[in-house]
Order: sequence, then C-alpha cells, then structure tokens
Amino acid sequence: MTAAMPLSTADDATAPVRRSRAERQAIVLDTAERLFAGRSSRSVGMDELVRETGLGKMTVYRLFKSKDDLVGAYLSRKAATVLAFIDAELERLKGDPRAALLSVVDAVERDVTRTGFRGCPFTNVSSEYDDPQHPARSAAADYKFELHARLERLADEIVPGNGEDLAAQVHLIIDGMYLSGGLLGPDGPAAHGRQLAERLIEIAVARA
Repeated sequence: MTAAMPLSTADDATAPVRRSRAERQAIVLDTAERLFAGRSSRSVGMDELVRETGLGKMTVYRLFKSKDDLVGAYLSRKAATVLAFIDAELERLKGDPRAALLSVVDAVERDVTRTGFRGCPFTNVSSEYDDPQHPARSAAADYKFELHARLERLADEIVPGNGEDLAAQVHLIIDGMYLSGGLLGPDGPAAHGRQLAERLIEIAVARA
C-alpha cells in the first residue's frame, strides 16, 4: 500500500476561501437585496448586514465606505438588471414599437402580480431618504430617467414628432401600477394598466 498523500492547501476544508472583489461585492449586494426587500433599507444596520454576508467587517467596508454608498450601489445594480431586461425585449421586438412599448407595461404587470411584491424598490428605498443628493435618490432618479428615455424613443416611433406626451402618460401608468399593486394588490387598479396603455396609444395614433 502506498502512503497517504498529505492534504494540499486546496483540499484543506479549513483553508480560507479566496474570492475576487466582484464576488465579494455580489455577496454583499445579494445580502442587501434580501434584507432590504424583506423590511426596509433604513431598518437594516450594517452590523447585521455584515453578519449575514459571512464576510469580515473590514472586507465589507473596503467595498462600500458607508451604508449610504451600499444602498446606492444596491439600487444601481437593480437598475442595470431591469434596464438590461427591457433592452433585450426592445431588441426582440425591434420594428414593432407598439408591441415593444406594451411589453414594458406587461413586464410591470408581471412584477406587481408576483408573490411577495411590496412595491417598486426604487420608490420604496429612495423615499426613506430626504437628501436629494443621497446615493439612493440619485440611483432611483437615474433609473427613472433611463426608463423614460426608452419609453420616449418608442413613443416617437409610434407617433413621430409627438411621442413626448405618450411617453409621459405611459410612464405615469407604470408608476401608478407599482404604487397601486403594492398597496391594493394585483386585482386593484394595477390590473387595468395595460388596457389603459393600449387606449392611450390608440388615441395618440388617431391624433397624429
């Protein structure tokens, strides 16, 4: 029989796991999303969040200098995810701006009717902070601006030269669906969002 080979560092279960900066950031932001979604960002302290990540306190603070920075990064990442999904849908429906615009409303409807929906995270989190320069407020505003730019581009394709009003109206429908869905549930006024969007598109086209 050959002698047993000694365990290498890689085989040693007690050896520390080495993670890249991106992996550590993902762990912190995933933990923040879970805790914030269950309660609110203001009610989750950094000590609790650090414990939940399983990372060291200094590791977390090297990634995010403050709770404010972390909250802003959380919303920025969520915005990037949502906008990437919307962009993929718009690319899929390229050439059919009406269908593309309604697909955004459909995505909102699916979101507000899912189990555990508690309202728009951009509105919920940013409303917890009074300072308009707070990272959460800035991230939420940037997301709304980017969303509106996409709505306006589609609306301009539907009614060339007159898309601004249609985009604003659809944007208000989306905001209203999130608010109503969070407070009154999926069977409340939020259930009529798509029907209203279709009607507004018809009116805009008829007036063009």
